[in-house]
Amino acid sequence: MGFLPQSAVRLIDELSRLPGIGRKTAQRLAFHLLNSDDEPVARLAQAMLDMKLHVHKCSLCGGITESDPCPICLDPKRNDALLCIVEEAQDIFAFERTNTYRGKYHVLGGVLSPLDGIGPDDLNIESLLNRISSNMEVILATNPSVEGETTSLYLAKLLNEKNVQVTRLARGLPVGGDLEYIDEATLIRAMEGRTEL
Repeated sequence: MGFLPQSAVRLIDELSRLPGIGRKTAQRLAFHLLNSDDEPVARLAQAMLDMKLHVHKCSLCGGITESDPCPICLDPKRNDALLCIVEEAQDIFAFERTNTYRGKYHVLGGVLSPLDGIGPDDLNIESLLNRISSNMEVILATNPSVEGETTSLYLAKLLNEKNVQVTRLARGLPVGGDLEYIDEATLIRAMEGRTEL
């Protein structure tokens, strides 16, 4: 890409480092920005800077916020006896989009992964244990990966010693899914977790 100006090459390099953005998409984005008016490009750059300057982790739940504690942790209408454990802060937004969950959250900041050198001390577990009180329900909402399952089993063992109800998200078939395209593990989970009508 010796024919491109150095600043365009740098932008393409930076864009291609973003998750889900390959080199060709980065080039398309760079040329789109180059062909755009100055004002929308400046707004985009300012929005990215503002986010980096103002968004941080909530000291209580580990979610992202501009104020500390976050609005979810401060909401008096939220059920303090219901705590949903998620892997990453962005997982909170999946639940919030449903407008049905009225409890609070706790972000682990990852999952146990011995192959990657991530153990219990690398996750936000100590503050979780400090938040737990008796007669709570703790919902383990880690991803259905090997690491997520391992993390859930580890947490369940720790939490069962705290006199709290520990539950796990149900596993099964997606709405609108076609049985012939469902993987075996999901089908097994759906059969194991079947409910009476």
